[in-house]
Amino acid sequence: MSVEHVRSLERGLAVIKAFGADAPALTLTEVAGRTGLTRAAARRFLLTLCELGYVRADGRHFSLTARVLDLGYAYLSGMALPDVAQPHLERLSARVGESCSVSVLDGVDVVYVARCAVSRIMTVSITVGTRFPAHATSMGHVLLAGLDPDDQADRLASTDFTSFTGHTVTSAEALRAELATVRTRGWALADQELEEGLRSVAAPVRDRAGRVVAAVNVSTHAARTTLERARAELVPPLLDCAGLISADLAR
Repeated sequence: MSVEHVRSLERGLAVIKAFGADAPALTLTEVAGRTGLTRAAARRFLLTLCELGYVRADGRHFSLTARVLDLGYAYLSGMALPDVAQPHLERLSARVGESCSVSVLDGVDVVYVARCAVSRIMTVSITVGTRFPAHATSMGHVLLAGLDPDDQADRLASTDFTSFTGHTVTSAEALRAELATVRTRGWALADQELEEGLRSVAAPVRDRAGRVVAAVNVSTHAARTTLERARAELVPPLLDCAGLISADLAR
C-alpha cells in the first residue's frame, strides 16, 4: 500500500458505500458489519458524516442525504459525455421506441451516465449512476472488448461471474470468446443475461484517438423483440447513434 494512502478516507468512503438500494437505512451495528469497522470507529465516521451533512440519524438508524449526490455530480459535471450523448439518445429512443442508455466502465461494472427511458422493462429502476456487472450486460461486453489485452485480462480475473439467469456468461473463457466476437463485429447483444426477458444491443463510443470510452445501448423486452428484429431493426440505428456521439466527442 502506498505511503500516500489515507486509511481514514478509505474507511469514510466505505461507510458511505455501505448504504444502497437494498439497505437505505442502517443501524450502527449494521454499518460496522458491512464495513468491517469496530462499532466505535463506525460511530465516529457516521457522526462526522452527519456533521458534514452526508448522513442523517433517525433514532437508531442512519441514512444518506441528498448531499451525497454532490460527489457523483462533481464527476459527471466534468464529463462532456452526458451532455453530448443525451440529445442523440433521445433521437435514438424516438426512432426505435425503446429505452436507450450510455455507460462507462468502472472496474468490473458499467455505470450509467446518460439515459432516455420510454418504459420500465426491468424489475429495478435504472437512473444515472446505476451500476451493473459488466459481464452480464451488452454495454459491459462492448466496453470490455475495447480494452487492451492486459487490461481486459485483469478485469476478467477480478470478475466473480455471478449468474443472474440461465443465460449469463459464467466463465472467463466463454466471455473472452464473446468479447472477441464483439470486437470483430462492432456491437454486442445480451440476451436475457442480466434479467429474464431483458434483451439489449450495444455499440462502442470512441474518442478522437479511436479508443472506446463509453457504450450506448438499446434495451427491449424479449416478448416483443425477437433476436432477428433486434439485429435487423435496432442495431443499424444504434450504430448510427454511436457514430454521431463519437463524432461530437472528437470535435
